[in-house]
Amino acid sequence: MTNPVKEIFSAEAPPAPAALAAKVRTLAPSMTRSMQRVAEAVADDPAGCAALTVTGLAELTGTSEATVVRTARLLGYPGYRDLRLALAGLAAHQQSGRAPAVTADIAVDDPIADVVAKLAYDEQQTLADTAAGLDTVQLGAAVTAAATARRIDIYGAGASSLVGMDLAQKLLRIGLIAHAHTDPHLAVTNAVQLRSGDVAIAITHSGSTGDVIEPLRVAFDRGATTVAITGRPDGPVSQYADHVLTTSTARESELRPAAMSSRTSQLLVVDCLFIGVAQRTYETAAPALAASYEALAHRHSPRTRTR
Repeated sequence: MTNPVKEIFSAEAPPAPAALAAKVRTLAPSMTRSMQRVAEAVADDPAGCAALTVTGLAELTGTSEATVVRTARLLGYPGYRDLRLALAGLAAHQQSGRAPAVTADIAVDDPIADVVAKLAYDEQQTLADTAAGLDTVQLGAAVTAAATARRIDIYGAGASSLVGMDLAQKLLRIGLIAHAHTDPHLAVTNAVQLRSGDVAIAITHSGSTGDVIEPLRVAFDRGATTVAITGRPDGPVSQYADHVLTTSTARESELRPAAMSSRTSQLLVVDCLFIGVAQRTYETAAPALAASYEALAHRHSPRTRTR
C-alpha cells in the first residue's frame, strides 16, 4: 500500500513564507528530536537562519547536513536553498511592522480579561495556521466525493465527536444522508455496510485514536472513499485515508488542553468541507436548506403568554 502522506507532501507546492511557521508547528511533534531542533531554529530566527549555509545551520542545531535537508523536504521544500529563500521572505514579513505576539500561556491567577485576550489570540492563530497549511487539492477531492456520495459516515471520539455531529447535522440540512457515530461498536457495524460511492470521515487530532481508526479501516477495505481530519498527517489514521486534511493546534498547557485548540481547527476544516459540498450541490442544497428553515421557523417565533 502506498503511503498517502508521502504522496501528499510530494504533490504539494512549497509553502509560502507566511505559512512556514504554521507548517513547523503542525509537523514538529511528529519529527525526530534532531529534526525538531532544525525546525524550531528556522521558525524562531528566520532571518538568522536564512544567512546560514546548510553546514552552518547543522552546526548551529547540533545536527548533520543530511538532517537539515530532510527537515527542509518534510516542510515541503525541494532542498535547503528553497527553504533559505522562504526564510528570507518570512523574515521580511516579520519586520514589516506587525504587532508583537501575545503569549497564550494562561496562569491560574490571570484576570478574566487577560484570559479572554489570550484565548482570542490563540484561537486566531490556530485558525490562521490551519488555513495556511490546509491542502486545497485534498480538500477539493474530499468535497467532490462527499457531494456525490450515497451516504456519509463520520467517526470521532471525545471532543472530535462533537465536531463530527456538527458536520453531520449541516449535511443533513442540505439533503445529504450523513451519520455521526460516537459508539465505536456501532461505527464499525455501520462501516461494514459501506461500499464504493460512499464516504467515511475520521476526525482525530492525534491520528492514533483506535476507536476512530478501526471503522475507517473497515470503510477503506469496503471500497468507500475515506477522509482523515487530523493534526498528525503521518499518524496511523492516514494509512486508511484516501484524502488527509491537516489541522493545526496551539501549544498545549495546563489550563488549555489539546482538545480545545484542536476543536477550533477541526471546526474550520469541516465548515470548509460543508461549504464546498453545498456549492457543488446548490440546486438541491438550497431548497433543502430553505425547507428546514421553514419547518423550524415556528420554534423560533415568540410565544404568546397565556393567563
